[in-house]
Amino acid sequence: MSKLFTPITIRGETIRNRVFVAPMCQYSVDDGSGIPTNWHMVHLGSRAVGGAGLVMAEASAVSSEGRISPQDLGIWSDNHSEAFKPIVEFQVAQGTTPAIQLAHAGRKASHTRPWNGGEALSPGYGGWEIWGPSPIPFEPDWATPNQMSMEEIDRVVSDFATAAGRSVEAGFKVLELHLAHGYLACEFMSPLSNIRTDQYGGSLKNRCRFALEVIAAVRSSIPESMPLLARISATEYMKDGWSLDDSIELAGWMK
Repeated sequence: MSKLFTPITIRGETIRNRVFVAPMCQYSVDDGSGIPTNWHMVHLGSRAVGGAGLVMAEASAVSSEGRISPQDLGIWSDNHSEAFKPIVEFQVAQGTTPAIQLAHAGRKASHTRPWNGGEALSPGYGGWEIWGPSPIPFEPDWATPNQMSMEEIDRVVSDFATAAGRSVEAGFKVLELHLAHGYLACEFMSPLSNIRTDQYGGSLKNRCRFALEVIAAVRSSIPESMPLLARISATEYMKDGWSLDDSIELAGWMK
């Protein structure tokens, strides 16, 4: 029999098979609260009913300004973790391991949904101020992010740790950190979006410092037996950008 349908154990979690459903943004929180709805129950629950070993909830923002769009999920308050509980309980009842991806969109936050153009939203049109390692916009016609201060960096690291604790409280069994795809942690890692001259910029180790601090803070906020995954971009495919060699180096530091 194919190993695909055999159990696998990661740290203290045994997953019934090796079919994992990746996190997929649904852009379906219509009231802008970040709180999961019946849509998310059906989306995540149906994948559990379908027999997947692990089903991961979409990128859930660790703070309100960390959402990609007003319709994204979040887990920055107790109201969020409480709303996730029945979804998680249903998944567990189907034999699936429930997981969640924690995220902060950084300079790519505050946008409309993809099918509404994926355009930048200004504060006057339902958007909010955005933040990043350096004041460099993702696209020339996008908003310029505010450069994060040391205090703001510390706050976001703490937000990740707090969100991790709330995820445990909600009943999730596996966590993933979204460190890829040009979002906040990825912005710190890339020399194309991080031109800082302090301990968070310059050398590869400095540019990875934010991500490594997030990993350490989250790891200390969850049970030792709980798997902690990280999604990274293997390469940016851009001249002088993040490379495969950088990813290999980062993987070693993550251990």
